[in-house]
Amino acid sequence: MKLASAQFTPVPGDVAGNLETIRGLIVQAAGEGARLVVLPELAVTGYALELIARDPGSWLTEDDPRLEAIREACRATSTAVVVNAVVRTAGELPGITSLVIGPDGALLARYDKRHLHGEEHELFAPGVADGRFTLDGVRFAMAVCYDNRFPEIAERAGADGCRVYVASSVLEEGNDSFETVYPVRARTNGLFVVLANQTGPSDIGDCPGLSSIWGPDGTLLATAGRSVRSLAIAEAAVEGATSG
Repeated sequence: MKLASAQFTPVPGDVAGNLETIRGLIVQAAGEGARLVVLPELAVTGYALELIARDPGSWLTEDDPRLEAIREACRATSTAVVVNAVVRTAGELPGITSLVIGPDGALLARYDKRHLHGEEHELFAPGVADGRFTLDGVRFAMAVCYDNRFPEIAERAGADGCRVYVASSVLEEGNDSFETVYPVRARTNGLFVVLANQTGPSDIGDCPGLSSIWGPDGTLLATAGRSVRSLAIAEAAVEGATSG
């Protein structure tokens, strides 16, 4: 199974424009054989917290019609995508949410970021459950940015039979997570780890991209480097996987 992590510079608040970029990245990744594409944290709005708080119109729902172009891209290419956005919850505050859209365009899973960071505590509701989905017989786990600082999330994923751990993140230049978190989660738990990080400015600083995929022994399999819009694609030789 080929996995892809995608990076780009979201335009703050431009939901339609960012979704069109995401659609293009799905098509590009599918053209290179990817079965799953992972996007950065808050790829739909950009990591611009004050702007998001002022504009509830930028918040999505699980069945939001604005996602139809993404669903159609998945159906047309037989590709799944993990797209992270501000998504409404049952309460007053939204979540920082990864929606998994399957190759048939249907919603496979939803995961709300459990460990919020800094100002996020004032603006979002934390999730209460671990994220899981299955694609082609392979069990996946989800985490979002600061979640990855908590090793027990990946430990539970490994114990729960997950083989791939996907991490939608916004990491600034100089963040040590590229060396001390993601490859360690892979090596310690025997997981493929797929990190998608944005490029360009965000509320936490300039982000370098460096979206990457690590093997279960912690070896770097692919990186998107520092290109403004790019993909990292790697083959995950997961035993028991079925063809899509």
